[in-house]
Amino acid sequence: MSLAAKGHLLRIFLSERERHGRVPLYEWIVRKARERGLAGATVLRGLSGFGARSQIHTAKVLRLSVDLPIVIEIIDSIEKVDRFLEEIDDEIRHGLATVEEVDVRFYRDGT
Repeated sequence: MSLAAKGHLLRIFLSERERHGRVPLYEWIVRKARERGLAGATVLRGLSGFGARSQIHTAKVLRLSVDLPIVIEIIDSIEKVDRFLEEIDDEIRHGLATVEEVDVRFYRDGT
């Protein structure tokens, strides 16, 4: 069974090296999203990329980077996404966030 709905996708682009205290920033954001009751979050680790400083980060064998690009994706209503962004804005020192409207299909087996 599939249920269709409108939602908003929040994407946060960070460096793997960014931290919140002793915890990686992406972990802190995911935990905070769960605490705030957002629908779900996924963290993706990039193989290569660059940001505002134009420094390329890559996972090539000869140059193992510990500072790869991270993308956090969170989907929920625009109200929840906006409230969440307001809460975490000051914790993101270097990065980028985008919000876009998306069509969401919930797949459930009826149980």
